Amino acid sequence: MALRLTQRLLQTQTPFLTRGYPLLVTKEKTEDVAHTKSALQKKVTGTDIPSAQYGGRHAVTMLPGGGIGPELMGYVREIFRYCGAPIDFEVIDIDPSTEGNDDLDYAITSIKRNGVALKGNIETKSQTLTEVSRNVAIRNELDLYVNVVHCKSYPGIPARHHDIDVVLIRQNTDGEYAMLEHESVPGIVESMKVVTVENAERVARYAFEFARQNNRKKVTTIHKANIMKLSDGLFLEVANRVHKDYPELEHNNMIIDNTCMQSVSNPHQFDVMNMTNLYGTIVSNVLCGLMGGAGLISGRNYGDHYAIFEPGTRNTGTAIAGKNIANPVAMISASIDMLNHLGHKEHANVIQEAVYQTIVNDAIRTPDIGGTNSSTDVVENILKILSAKRVN
Repeated sequence: MALRLTQRLLQTQTPFLTRGYPLLVTKEKTEDVAHTKSALQKKVTGTDIPSAQYGGRHAVTMLPGGGIGPELMGYVREIFRYCGAPIDFEVIDIDPSTEGNDDLDYAITSIKRNGVALKGNIETKSQTLTEVSRNVAIRNELDLYVNVVHCKSYPGIPARHHDIDVVLIRQNTDGEYAMLEHESVPGIVESMKVVTVENAERVARYAFEFARQNNRKKVTTIHKANIMKLSDGLFLEVANRVHKDYPELEHNNMIIDNTCMQSVSNPHQFDVMNMTNLYGTIVSNVLCGLMGGAGLISGRNYGDHYAIFEPGTRNTGTAIAGKNIANPVAMISASIDMLNHLGHKEHANVIQEAVYQTIVNDAIRTPDIGGTNSSTDVVENILKILSAKRVN
């Protein structure tokens, strides 16, 4: 069955699948040196900033996604328009209910052209074997090997813990999200977890380099090597080896189930966390929940050539779509990260200050963080603050 599926996919000639399925390498991909560098050649500081065009303006791909994504993107565009941020968005809607991946293929082409994207979570409603997760496919095809989520508390927000300041460095393209599954015999499904030395080293080195450059003191590698001795054992072994190049930093390791308990009971013990894909999903949601929920924290995805910015917990928020109660802060924060990445730091700073003043000083908050205000109330207050500022 797995062979028949592979043959069917090869016949479709859809290049974006080549990163998700290692066997499906087209001739074009084998000639694309962008994705064939060794681990030592990989950068650890994020992708190069695309050159601005058209009078200093940057073109950015915008993928609204599903659920609350489109309305949150509307707020971002309004804020950018208000403060004159030099960004031109190329908006691409991916219909989750359609069969085929033409929209996804075009979105990937757009990101490759622009170099940067702002993204909501994209639903994959089809259950057919030929339909892959659009979110995973984008990260795999663009080789966005690392996801960075900075979990930093906002003062005054009702939360289980306060003064949290933890950076999650998450492996983005290996692990349990390899999308390699097959039914070996009827009633028995096998799902492969892939850990490679190259990708384990890239994410570990990124974590240690991030800690060094940002005056952090400790890196904790999260694993389940006591059970998955080969896969997680390799991930841990590589992290220990990379640590030798950073003797000034402390390095420890922790099993994933204990990590969840420790995150809830004492999150302040963590500084920088290095982990595989699935563990990153779990821990980021736990920490964001402790800080006030999914609507506050942004996430950054980096490769050697492209970058995508999105909410940190990657939630669709379908249940609250259209109700004017979705917290816009996470998506706005993602857009701030994008502006910083593109070098528009003054615009990023004024928007960040306006967001902070709105939810902390003015206490204008959506219901998910203990407030009674609507989404538009939050955005309108941000715009009011921006109206009193001058941005060059």
